[in-house]
This record gives sequence, structure tokens and C-alpha cells, in this order.
Amino acid sequence: MIRDLGVVDVDADAVARVLALQESHFLDLKAIEITPVKLGVHVTAFGNAAGGELYVGVDEIDAGQRKWRGFSSVEDANGHVQVLHDLFQGDDTLGIQFLRGPGVPGFVMHLVVEKSRQILTTTDGSIYIRVSAQRLPVKVNSHEEVERLRLDKGLATYEDMPIKDLPIETVSDSLTVTTFVVEAVPVSEAEPWLRSQRLIIDGSPTVAAVLLFADEPQVVLPKRSAIKILRYKSAKAEGHRDQMDGDPITIEGSLTDLIRKAVAKVIEIVEGHTVQTPSGLQPVAYPPETLHEIVTNAVLHRDYSIATDIQIRIFDNRIEVDSPGKFPGHVTESNFLDEQFARNGKVVRLINKFPDPPNKDVGEGLNTAFQKMREIGLKPPQLVEEGNKIVAYIRHERLASYEEQIIEYLQNNDEINNSKARELTGEGSENKMKRTFEKMMEAQQIHRDPSRKGSATTYLLGPPAKTDS
Repeated sequence: MIRDLGVVDVDADAVARVLALQESHFLDLKAIEITPVKLGVHVTAFGNAAGGELYVGVDEIDAGQRKWRGFSSVEDANGHVQVLHDLFQGDDTLGIQFLRGPGVPGFVMHLVVEKSRQILTTTDGSIYIRVSAQRLPVKVNSHEEVERLRLDKGLATYEDMPIKDLPIETVSDSLTVTTFVVEAVPVSEAEPWLRSQRLIIDGSPTVAAVLLFADEPQVVLPKRSAIKILRYKSAKAEGHRDQMDGDPITIEGSLTDLIRKAVAKVIEIVEGHTVQTPSGLQPVAYPPETLHEIVTNAVLHRDYSIATDIQIRIFDNRIEVDSPGKFPGHVTESNFLDEQFARNGKVVRLINKFPDPPNKDVGEGLNTAFQKMREIGLKPPQLVEEGNKIVAYIRHERLASYEEQIIEYLQNNDEINNSKARELTGEGSENKMKRTFEKMMEAQQIHRDPSRKGSATTYLLGPPAKTDS
């Protein structure tokens, strides 16, 4: 059944914020002329995806300027409400409230749609899903598409779990939520808004509420809401305690602060060391956009039911980011750039409402991370499912082949050995690098220094010198 959130009087600033909203994966705006049936299509599409919000009573006029023109009375929207009531029978994931502001005509209907636990259909039995700023149909006669949607839904999400005996004031009176309400939502009080978003259930804040709006979520959710940063003075495959540079660093705070502070600290640490290049040792540089998107992805899509903090390990030649939980639903290592799955749909949706949100380009973050690495000539990151976690590897490996890197190095240096070549290319296997040298010698690109043998073997540029017969 629909949750009636009543009539809310908003001030002029709130009206201005509504009119300034931009349509996105989580937000849509419609004029009051939209038919009840078509409104049902848009609302069910949100429910079949990660949820969202829809305002009915906002006109778009010339030059992209919007105008508030709501229903003359709440009763004038009864036809729309009735259709939505029929579509959401037995489902409490839709809330309806009406906004009334000073100096603007009528009541704007504000629909708050959560990700539904079931597949929602329209009045004619069709299924739609929200993707970016549009709705796309799901073929109801395609077992594969419907089954994929069922996998996307999940039976429950840990983010919606109420934390019993936790005072509501932990989230309703925090500095984080006070600042957020002033800047981001068209209401003046935090607690009613938190309740309207189902962030308070049965009198208790949910996990999502604590993560987003508690000033110190780590007090309430220890071992699952912080980030640990470790620096290893090594390029080896595994980091060991004796290679650590200082003590592990713990980053805490609400999710927006967590992401911002973690990325800043990683950049600060990385800028303090160098990496071997064909031209010699050079300061390490990773695109800030790549670090931001990888960390944001780890925070927003991790499995918060697992009592393990996110871990960021910084090596001489790479960064590794552990995000607890496996790839959700139908997402795999081979399709994660093309598929979307919001394990924590409410967290993803609401953090997008913060000023300067960390997930500005919903669904494009990882693509941006990959693109920025290529732009500076480095190989793109790699996401691998390892046991009960996803590890993102951001390696300082050039897009050039091993052979090209070795030749470029020898053009600037007299010799190279296996260890130096592995440090240069980021290759972890001594045998693989040995085979690369053998192929290059067969092509007479390099030759072995005859005066150095065994573990001291080195290689020189060009074919071996000819000897008199």
C-alpha cells in the first residue's frame, strides 16, 4: 500500500531548489498533464531499479527554466493516486506527499520510490526499469531478462535493517544531517524527512541512515564502516609487516567525508614516492579521478553485512582496494563496466542528493576511472573477485608492451636485468620476464652481456657483436 506522507508547507528557498533540480537516474519531473497510466510507467520503472523521486507539477519552459504549477487541490490528483495504489498493492515502497509553497500555484505531488522487493508491472502488464534519465522496457516474454531483473531485486538489503535501541537523535540531530537538510532537501526538519525516506523504521534508524547521516558511523557500525590505508615499501605481490611504512591509517566519518578524506590521504601518500620508468625514477602519479571513482565504488557498493573495513594498500608500483562482498546479482568480472547493480540502492540514491556528491555520473564512474588511466598511458584498473571481496588493482603499468618498455629503457641506460625489468613493467613473474628476454634475443633486439652470468645476467641493446671467424 502507498504511504501517505501528507501535505508539507515549504519555504521559498525550497521551492527554488525544486525548480533547479535536474533529471537523472534518480529524479524525474513532470507537468500535471501526465496521465495516471503514463505516470505509473515512470514510477514502476524507478521501483524496478534503485528507486528515485518524481515531482508532478513542474513545467519546463523556455531556456530550460522550470515553473511551479501544481494541482489546484490535493483531490485533483486522486486519479493518479488511485492508479499508483493499484500498481503498488502489497508493496510499501512508494510514499506520496504534496508540497505547497509561498507565492506559487497549487500542490506539487512528490513521489518517493524505493527499490521494490518485487517486480512491478504497469496497468497493461508491461515491465520497465529506470536507466540514467530514461525508462527502458523489459521483455516480459524473455525468461533471461525477467530472471536478470529478479536477481537485481534481492529479497532484502542490509542497508534497510533498523538498528534497535539506537536513539533517533544519532541521525536526526547530527551536524551532517543538519547541513544536508539546509542545502539539499525542500524541508526544514530532519526527522520527518528521514521518516519519509524510510531511514527510520519502527522507531529506529537504519544502517543506511547511520552511514549517511551519523557524524561517527564507526561508533555504531564498528569494523564495517571505516577505511584502512596501509603503505608498503615494496613492489612484491604481497605486502608484509616488515615492509610497512609507518602504522596503518584509519579514515572515519559519514560516507561523504569518508570518501573525500580517503582519496586525499591516498594522493598525499602516493606523491611521496617514485617508480621506475624507461627514463629512470620518476614521481608516481595516478589520475585523481581514477582514485576517486575506485574508492567511491568500494564504499557505495560494498556489502555492509560483512564486518570488515575497506582496505587500501599502497605499494611502490600499484594500489589495491579491497571492497567486502562479491559481485552482486548478474554483475561479473567481465561485464561490470556495462552492467549496473545497486546493492545499496538507498545509499547510492541519497548520497547523490548531497552537494557535490561523490557519485555525480551514476553508472559512469568506473568508465571514467578506466579512461583517465589510458589518457596518461597507463593500463586500466582491474577488478577481481577474490573469495568474499572484490579487489581493485590500480597498477602503474604502461600501455606499451614489455618489449617497447625494455627497448626504451635501454636507450636511456646501459643495461637491464630481470629484476629491473619486472620493476619497470610491473610483471610479477621472473619466468615470464625471462621468456620476454628470450624472444627479444631471437629477434636480435637485445643480447646477453657475455661477461655476466647466472644471477648477475644483464642484457644490452641491439644484436650481439659479430666475431671474426
